[in-house]
Amino acid sequence: MLLIITFKYFLDFSGLILFHRSRRIQSASVFLCLCREFGWRDPELPEVIQMLQHQFPSVQSNAAAYLQHLCFGDNKIKAEIRRQGGIQLLVDLLDHRMSEVHRSACGALRNLVYGKANDENKVALKNCGGIPALVRLLRKTGDVEIRELVTGVLWNLSSCDALKMPIIQDALAVLTNSVIIPHSAWDSSPNHHDDRKLHLHTSQVLRNATGCLRNVSSAGEEARRRMRECDGLTDALLYVIQTSLGSSEIDSKTIENCVCILRNLSYRLAAETSHSQQGGSEELDGLLCDANGRDGESSGCWGKKKKKKKGADQWDGVGPFPDTAEPPKGVQMLWHPTIVKPYLTLLSECSNPDTLEGAAGALQNLAAGSWKWSVYIRAAVRKEKGLPILVELLRIDNDRVVCAVATALRNMALDIRNKELIGKYAMRDLIHRLPGSSSSSNNNSTSGGTSGTTGPPSKAMSDDTVTAICCALHEVITKNMENAKALRDAGGIEKLIGIARSKGDK
Repeated sequence: MLLIITFKYFLDFSGLILFHRSRRIQSASVFLCLCREFGWRDPELPEVIQMLQHQFPSVQSNAAAYLQHLCFGDNKIKAEIRRQGGIQLLVDLLDHRMSEVHRSACGALRNLVYGKANDENKVALKNCGGIPALVRLLRKTGDVEIRELVTGVLWNLSSCDALKMPIIQDALAVLTNSVIIPHSAWDSSPNHHDDRKLHLHTSQVLRNATGCLRNVSSAGEEARRRMRECDGLTDALLYVIQTSLGSSEIDSKTIENCVCILRNLSYRLAAETSHSQQGGSEELDGLLCDANGRDGESSGCWGKKKKKKKGADQWDGVGPFPDTAEPPKGVQMLWHPTIVKPYLTLLSECSNPDTLEGAAGALQNLAAGSWKWSVYIRAAVRKEKGLPILVELLRIDNDRVVCAVATALRNMALDIRNKELIGKYAMRDLIHRLPGSSSSSNNNSTSGGTSGTTGPPSKAMSDDTVTAICCALHEVITKNMENAKALRDAGGIEKLIGIARSKGDK
């Protein structure tokens, strides 16, 4: 005879206090067994952990749910569960035949590995074979809640530096193929409506998966290489961003995660990608030398006699992009000039400061150095009217955004035309963000129409941000007398002297 008993907040027959949802005990024999074992008292922690191995799945599920309840926000209990072997038993339940057991086990594991204070639990889960077990469950389950829980556990694990490469090795392909690509709708039928795509993009499982990949993308060169070479990952992430433009999702955590992944993957592209991937690795010595104020026809960057390159390699932001016989795909999308427009749209429309920092940081990475595609990126930013967008962001009160934007402007100024525009329209904004007063700047102006910011003193910037602004100013005035005069007229010299005196050896 089956009993189906549902409680609102209840104390289960096993004596296990449950939460979040009502549970059902479907067998009278389970009821009688648990009453004999515990009566109506609360079980001790070792007893609950032992019940994870019970013969009845409902008891195992309830025991795991009780552990989830006990360890919520309690790091001491989390450590004790680890010491008593609870993590291993919960990992074993991930291969159970019943979804209800999967749900409770994942919930407990997610709590056990939440927070930097619980890195030992994260390593213990990995040592128990937990990452492959989570991946197996993610691959085979169609239950939305379980998929959210599994990706949530992986996201929590990914904050531990020691686990970033193991997650890439065991989970990257499945996260990409089972979550990122399907939920991006990148490879779906073109007949899918935009609202359907946005519905997929707002899913918790996509948020969790992108959060996990965001963390592991910071694990170094090998991590970046594997992620760049993961088929469909870059395409899907960029598609999620492009689909969000103009919608309410532009400020979401998922978009923030996608942008930050792409920012990390855009780091050191020239050095870390092969010549075949790059579609030609020639450096544009002529243009870069011009940007540094040298004569491209008389000498190259390395002191060799060279003629300035002609044709496509001198693309200056006007007309079609060079070297585009085939549309970019995969890793090539990271550096192709077409990526500039979505980044700039984010910078002009988004209000999430982490997304703003990520987009500015991506442009900063792409515009660095003398790589051919860096030259194209700098020209593309000018073509898409991106410099005013960057300058506008110097005025917001967020230290990290200002730091990323200032460094991006510094790299943009490697282009001689950009340097002139930045000196003309951004000088006062750069000077304004430096610490110290500049009374003389209020009475001086330049003939170049430099934008003014003569309001109240700006919020104090960190040393890193002040350094980034100083580097931008240095690049902007190098071999450009008009920009040097603009810095003087904006009160920059007084501020720089004040910084030098106040910082001492720093």
